[in-house]
Order: sequence, then C-alpha cells, then structure tokens
Amino acid sequence: MTAPAPEPATTLLVIAKQPVPGRVKTRLVPPCTHAQAAALAEAALADTLDAVLMTPAARRVLVLEGEPGPWLPRGFDILPQRRGSLDERLAAAFAAVHGPALLIGMDTPQVTPGLLAVNWGAADALFGPAADGGFWALGLRRPDPALLRGVPMSTPGTGAIQRARLLSAGLRVADLPQLRDVDTAADAVAVARQAPRSRFAAQAGELAAVLSPVRTGEGVVGAGAVGETA
Repeated sequence: MTAPAPEPATTLLVIAKQPVPGRVKTRLVPPCTHAQAAALAEAALADTLDAVLMTPAARRVLVLEGEPGPWLPRGFDILPQRRGSLDERLAAAFAAVHGPALLIGMDTPQVTPGLLAVNWGAADALFGPAADGGFWALGLRRPDPALLRGVPMSTPGTGAIQRARLLSAGLRVADLPQLRDVDTAADAVAVARQAPRSRFAAQAGELAAVLSPVRTGEGVVGAGAVGETA
C-alpha cells in the first residue's frame, strides 16, 4: 500500500511597514505622539517576527514597505511591497511565492507559533477573522492572487467579503481564532493584556500614562484587514 504524500511545507508571509514615525500606527495619534506610535509598531513587528521565526516553515518572507532595521531577525527573505491598493499588495505577496502560503500582518503581536502551525489536511484556505470585521491571517494551499484582487479593504465587511470569495471559489475554509488588531489606543491596551510578556506589552507599559485613560470597554473603532497599516 502506498503511503500518502506528505503535506507540503508552508511559506509564512508577514506584510509590514518600516516603523517610521508619522508613517505607521497613525490612528494612535493622539493620544500618542508619532514617535510613541512608531515605538509600539516596532514592538508589535518584532513580536510578530519572533512568532513566525519559531514556527516551522519552508520559508519566511517579510513583505516590506521601507528598509529593514535592527528589529529584523535572521531567517527572513525580504520582498519589497508592490505599490497600489491593499488588495493588490496582498495579491502580489501571494503571487511571489510557490506552494502553500500563510500571510499575516504586523498588527497582532499576541500571535503565537501555535496559531500559525498549518494543517492543510482538511482545508484549501485558512481564514483568521479580526475583531474589527477585517482579517488578521489568510492562508492559501494553492495561492491565487485573483482571490484577493477587488476585495474592498478597511471596511466593516472586509473579512466577510474575503471569506465569501474563498467559499465561492469552491475552497474548503478552516477558520482560525479571532484576534484583535492594534489600530487604536484601546486596542493597544487590550492586546498588551493578552500578551503580558511581549515586547509590545513592555512598550505599552512605558506609555501607560498616555494609554491608561482609554477604556477597553469601548466599541472597536473602524475596520481593517491584514496589514492595513502595512
């Protein structure tokens, strides 16, 4: 009896922006300054890259707008982000790799290797919903950029539309746990509590006097998708 072929290894993609003040996490301003918002972004990116580095993968790729910095560990290939709308940038990231791929952004520093461990046995696509109506992760066993092009980004319905696009293509979709993106100060407080030992939590702690007036019980403001600020 012939043994089944092993599952192909997955490429892990992280789409991100260089954490430059005034260009990242601008929705944190105010209450943060642009420099403080960039420091939170750098901490979130570093935590995300560490989680990816600890996850078994065929290849790890940082799809970057800007230049690498000291926050980048060894073990990543660098792929410049394509210009254009977010759906085109995400599509281009998938088009640049071969074989199964899982893409995440830099906005969920609470992510863990366990959440990124992929099992394609019963799925053609992986979908990680975000609390704001977007999505924090998207995986495709056979990457097809057309599955992303034309999906309206940064709306409360972005995630639902993207997931429906996968289903309408006849793909078996496996849902990952919902995570909260860091877009606002309320998000930063909540996520820091979820990952208390992270760099992000340490940085948020240094900004406690700035962030503490924010009540995490407030509704989620706005909506986005993987790499909204990427």
